[in-house]
Amino acid sequence: MGNTIRALVAFVPADCCQSYMVRDLREMPTDKMVDLSGSQLRRFPVHVCSFRELVKLYLSDNHLNSLPPELGQLQKLQILALDFNNFRALPQVVCTLTQLCILYLGNNKLCDLPRELSLLQNLRTLWVEANCLTQLPDVVCELRLLKTLHAGSNALRLLPGQLQRLRELRTIWLSGNLLTDFPAVLLHMPFLEVIDVDRNSIRYFPSLAHLSSLKLVIYDHNPCRNAPKVAKGVRRVGRWAEETPEPDPRKARRYALTQEESQDGEGPILPSLLLPPNS
Repeated sequence: MGNTIRALVAFVPADCCQSYMVRDLREMPTDKMVDLSGSQLRRFPVHVCSFRELVKLYLSDNHLNSLPPELGQLQKLQILALDFNNFRALPQVVCTLTQLCILYLGNNKLCDLPRELSLLQNLRTLWVEANCLTQLPDVVCELRLLKTLHAGSNALRLLPGQLQRLRELRTIWLSGNLLTDFPAVLLHMPFLEVIDVDRNSIRYFPSLAHLSSLKLVIYDHNPCRNAPKVAKGVRRVGRWAEETPEPDPRKARRYALTQEESQDGEGPILPSLLLPPNS
């Protein structure tokens, strides 16, 4: 039935579809949640702002590039999902929603975040993955209660030193960026539990054994010549992780050189001494 409805909606003009999808939203939902994800919205239905007790608002996977100032009336909102839209800048009204705990901004076209984001001092989770960020906005470092930061699939080359101010941060996802060195600031954040630097260009990993809270480090798909050393019990995901022994440094260097030489072609078959067991 659901697929039938989707097939019918595909033939309805966007404006008509929007009107149809929000027609029933005339009363405050009993669960204090409105989910308009995938509704082909081009404009936010302003009458939703009359639901002053709303706690969760999902607007993912639409065609939105702006939000009305009336959204600021939703002062009890704790979760706001704006991912998979067409935002080139974060609407200022979002920064007035001071009770927000979770903010999804992934898969938009954001190049920066406004200074006013620092007003969201209750924010615990921030998703900004798959945007156009070339550097992590400094304002992120002012979100003192932030526990989880998703900043993968951008164009980050380094992280600001101020990031270590976030003493509540436990998980940081940085996969798919342009990091060539392991971010030095992370070495001064012993409270981190999960570090993901998968799919970057990091060639060498410093020891992470001193990060006393670390539980998981993901470093796969990097041209690294060593695995990061970690404390006992910490899980590593990547070449030379738990299931394979740490390579001899000389063999690791030879492996790195072989990888460099094969970048322009399919590459030679690696000698068995360069490969981990069971590969």
